[in-house]
Amino acid sequence: MSSSKVTKAEFGDFQTPLWFAREICAFLASLGIEPASIVEPTCGLGNFLLAALDQFGSAQTAVGAEINPTYIELLKKQIASRTDQDKVKVIEADFFFTNWQEILISLPDPLLIIGNPPWATNTELSSIGSRNLPPKSNFQNYSGIEAITGASNFDISEWMLLKIFEWLKYRQGVIAILCKTAVARKLLRHTWQNPAQPGNASIHLIEAQQVFHTAVAACLLILDTRETTHSQSCPVYYGLSSNSLLTQIGYRDGQLIANVEFYERWQRLQCADGVHYKWRSGIKHDCAQVMEFEKVGNLYKNKLHKSYELESTYLYPMLKSSDVAKPFPVPSRWMLVTQHSVNDNTLTISHTAPRTWAYLKEHGHLLDSRKSEIYKKRPRFSIFGVGNYTFSPWKVAVSGLYKKLDFVVIGPYEDEPVVLDDTCYFLPCQSETEAHFIASLLNSEPAQQFYQAFIFWDAKRPVTAKVLGRLNLLALAKELGQEWLPARDSEIVRDSHAKQLMLLEKRAEYHERQNKPSQP
Repeated sequence: MSSSKVTKAEFGDFQTPLWFAREICAFLASLGIEPASIVEPTCGLGNFLLAALDQFGSAQTAVGAEINPTYIELLKKQIASRTDQDKVKVIEADFFFTNWQEILISLPDPLLIIGNPPWATNTELSSIGSRNLPPKSNFQNYSGIEAITGASNFDISEWMLLKIFEWLKYRQGVIAILCKTAVARKLLRHTWQNPAQPGNASIHLIEAQQVFHTAVAACLLILDTRETTHSQSCPVYYGLSSNSLLTQIGYRDGQLIANVEFYERWQRLQCADGVHYKWRSGIKHDCAQVMEFEKVGNLYKNKLHKSYELESTYLYPMLKSSDVAKPFPVPSRWMLVTQHSVNDNTLTISHTAPRTWAYLKEHGHLLDSRKSEIYKKRPRFSIFGVGNYTFSPWKVAVSGLYKKLDFVVIGPYEDEPVVLDDTCYFLPCQSETEAHFIASLLNSEPAQQFYQAFIFWDAKRPVTAKVLGRLNLLALAKELGQEWLPARDSEIVRDSHAKQLMLLEKRAEYHERQNKPSQP
């Protein structure tokens, strides 16, 4: 990586174009904002600082702080030619170790804190050895599996903005900050959880590709503390406008809500456990080049473009998110499933399927190099997210990655249960009747609007098992005026169990024949 690219990565250096800074300041002025003081805490080249000085004649003083000395020099040269240079102070400062209260205490209200903090994450900066990081602290209170799976990764701007929000807790002013929309929501949740934090908020979505040439969901977040209100709702607009309302997010019953209107309409359908149904994630193996295959005749070709004659004992037809997003998904690949539960001893494979075991050992260096902590202290070649539910003959599935909610029914393929990868979520079902009944409920308008109340579509993974599990299927059926499917010990489900047992017996017989040595 070149030195310029390292600098850009280290400081999250997406400089705001002057034309866009001017548009934002003009929009803020249209909202009636008239600051006495302007502060840009990570000013870079100072485009926001200069645009704000040009726009707000009411400003008595302005402060810009920046860690990059080259930017400081360039900004000072621009300010030296201005007629209002006497009221501008530019300082070289590290945001994380600056005594901001000492700077702010002398500034008159109302304040305008404006800018564009770094968009990098702590993990990204740590990977390049950056020191542009806040002091280590578990400010999000993550622990256990959340920390292991990366939930403790956070945007540097999130840490900065939490501090900036504190500056205005007991003062009058406006915060107007460009940031990722995911960061804006986290900040608002923190604000709404803290009754001492006043202010009205709004989010204005921007086209980051057009402005910064990066494909990130971003926005202008505005928090106005000039009135001591404690609203727990925030309108979301398209662009720098107060007319193009898209939705209203909020905080209700201890939850961050994506659509307040839909939540208030359908909150009665919410439950804690999904009523006898638990949403499951597909199988996680983190090594698609070894664990996924195309079937070519009697051979299985992996993603390394090598073909192998393997026992079918541990091979299952599979679907990914891109498949599940289709109306009638048909498996075109196969997955090597090394365990039926996460505690299974994989050494059993060496006895039951020696060719499969030899294949795993051949590619052991790739499987052993998987980085996730979940594979540590587990049997070699382990997978995750597997259990009896994985092998249910029928499933109702949904993609976890695509920006839509289409629930599809998935049945056996070539007399085998179909498995899903970890980009999918599903409800295991024992019969075709049960699966189609559940899918019809989930695809209904009340269910779709209920989920819209919780799903933020710009998130990296908008659909999660936690969100899906909030819907009470029994309450939904009653809402739709449908009689609930007969209990699981009914004739339909007894028949499905019998069919599943027959499928398993056929599978065992097939494997026994295939693995039996041929006679000379």
